[in-house]
Amino acid sequence: MRFAGLLAFSLALFPWVSALTYHGADYSSLINLENSGRRYTDSGSSAAFDTILARHGCNLARIRIWTSTDNTQYSLNYGLALAKRAAANGMAIMVDLHYSDTWADPGHQAIPSGWPTDLNGLNTQIYTYTNSIVKAFNAQGTPIKFIQLGNEINDGMLWPTGQISKNGYSPLSQLLHSAANGVRDADSSVKRVVHIADGWSSAGVTGFYNQIFIAGQFATSDLDVMAFSFYPFYNTGATYSALQSSLNTIVSKLNKDVIIAETDWPTSCSGTAMSEPSVPISVAGQSTWVSGIRNILSSLPGGHGLGIVYWEPGWIGNAGLGSSCATNLLVDNNGSTLSSINMFSTSM
Repeated sequence: MRFAGLLAFSLALFPWVSALTYHGADYSSLINLENSGRRYTDSGSSAAFDTILARHGCNLARIRIWTSTDNTQYSLNYGLALAKRAAANGMAIMVDLHYSDTWADPGHQAIPSGWPTDLNGLNTQIYTYTNSIVKAFNAQGTPIKFIQLGNEINDGMLWPTGQISKNGYSPLSQLLHSAANGVRDADSSVKRVVHIADGWSSAGVTGFYNQIFIAGQFATSDLDVMAFSFYPFYNTGATYSALQSSLNTIVSKLNKDVIIAETDWPTSCSGTAMSEPSVPISVAGQSTWVSGIRNILSSLPGGHGLGIVYWEPGWIGNAGLGSSCATNLLVDNNGSTLSSINMFSTSM
């Protein structure tokens, strides 16, 4: 078996406290990485990356699933295999349905190949598909705790039919209602999640939630958890104070739980302004960034802050994780442990 260099996991970068229930990571790329020869070490000892995560406090695995049938492209079978490992490591499971054959995000929400394109057909398809996903995870003994009905759907999903900027909120509201019913009819205990980007933007968050609930379509009873992305390098407006204000406003309005479903912080980044310039671009800075988010969630009204998910902490070969920074990972490429490991491991 080929080894592409032993990689050390930085234990220090999940400074969670008991006030938050879930301390998560989206490490969906792991099996593909392992198949390419990547290996990880923890304090010099080799171990599977998901096992390392679990040892150091990670108790929620976020797993993306595309509608692709290719196991290298996050198929259902790929996600089920990852879920088996997560469950064996004692983690709860959060499924992130992209409702696309490829990446879905604020700028991309393509209807899967072979799916209908009209609204009626898509309502039936999304119900059936979502229902089948929940049943598949239950069937293998790895029940889903949280399921995202789309990924970063600020402008809707299943474009152009469900695109807000083209067709308003009603098509998306219907699609979300159909998906939520698919979950409920398969397993009513699964928490239904809506995920949008830029959780720090109060205007964007309140604008979305002021319009997505439509009588006879998506209802507040269809929603259990509001999930948000919160990244420091795409917009300098993504400050702690902005996030706190945005979340306080929407939680007070809807009385729903909150997860920061995607975040990371760079250890190397030049020429890019960070939203919190006082936080150092370093290993220590990663801990500070996550701690700040933890504190905001812990202070939300009604104890509605559930947890944080660090996005793709071990994706060697894609260290920028879509940002302009050199690396946002919690592992290195040299086989040496990041310097913060001893200082932070005692506080976890």
